[in-house]
Amino acid sequence: MREQVFQTNSGDIHYWTGGPGAGGPGTGAPWLVFLPGLTADHRLFDKQVEEFEPDFNCVVWDAPAHGASRPFALTFSMEGMADWLHAILEREGAERPVLIGQSMGGYLSQVYLERYPGTASGFVSIDSCSLKRKYYTGAELYLLKHTEWMYLAFPWKLLVRVGVNGTATSEYGRALMRYFMESYEKREYCALADHGYRIVAQAVEAGRAYDIHCPALLICGEKDGAGSARRYNREWTKQDGLPLVWIPGAGHNSNTDAPELVNREIRGFVAGLV
Repeated sequence: MREQVFQTNSGDIHYWTGGPGAGGPGTGAPWLVFLPGLTADHRLFDKQVEEFEPDFNCVVWDAPAHGASRPFALTFSMEGMADWLHAILEREGAERPVLIGQSMGGYLSQVYLERYPGTASGFVSIDSCSLKRKYYTGAELYLLKHTEWMYLAFPWKLLVRVGVNGTATSEYGRALMRYFMESYEKREYCALADHGYRIVAQAVEAGRAYDIHCPALLICGEKDGAGSARRYNREWTKQDGLPLVWIPGAGHNSNTDAPELVNREIRGFVAGLV
C-alpha cells in the first residue's frame, strides 16, 4: 500500500492505496474503501487489506485527527469528512466504490451515501448502526454529546483497559486496540472521542432520511458490547430489511476478532455486486 496525503485547511489527511499490478491501482478491478472506527487508524483493516489487495483496488485512511492524520483541528462535521472522502476518491479515480465502514466508519458511509447518492455500488456496515433518528432515545443522544467529562474521570490505565476489553474479544484485536489508544495522550483521546460522539449525535439529530439505495450488508459481532450496537442492528435489519450477519464470538471490532469470517462475508457480498 502506498501512503498518500490530502491537504485541507484543518490539517493533512493520510490515506493508503493499493491494488492489482505493481504500478498502483488498476482501472478494471472494483474499489473497496475501508473506513476505520473512532480512535482507530488504518491498521484496523490490516487483515482485510491483506486479503483483498491482490484482487481489488483498496483505499484505507486515517480519519481526520486519527493516527497519521494529526495534528488536525476538531472543528469538522460528519458532512465535512464525507466531502473530504469524496474528494480523495475522485482524486484516485475510485468510481462506484464499495464503502466498508467499521463503527464510526459506518456512520460516515451513511452520510456519504446521503450527500453523494448513486456514487457507491455497495455498503458494508461492520458493528455500526443506522443514523435514522427513530432508533435513538433522547437520553442516548444526550449522552453522546456529553462524554468527555465521563472519560476524563477515569484513570488513564483503567480507561485503556475498559476500552480494549470492551471493543475486542481476541488477543489480536485487543493488542491492536491497545496500540491505538496508547498512541494518544489521555486528554487528546478524550477530546477526540467526545468530538466523534458529538458529531454522530448531530448527524442523527439532523433528521435526514439516511435510506440506503445501494446493496448493503450489516455485520455485527455476537459479543459486541459497545453501547446498544446489537439492539440497533436487530432493529435496523427488522425495520429497513437489510441483511444482517452475526459473527460468533466477536466483539465490536469483529473484523479483527474474526477476520476470516468477515472477509468471507465481504467477498461474497462484492461477488454478488459483480
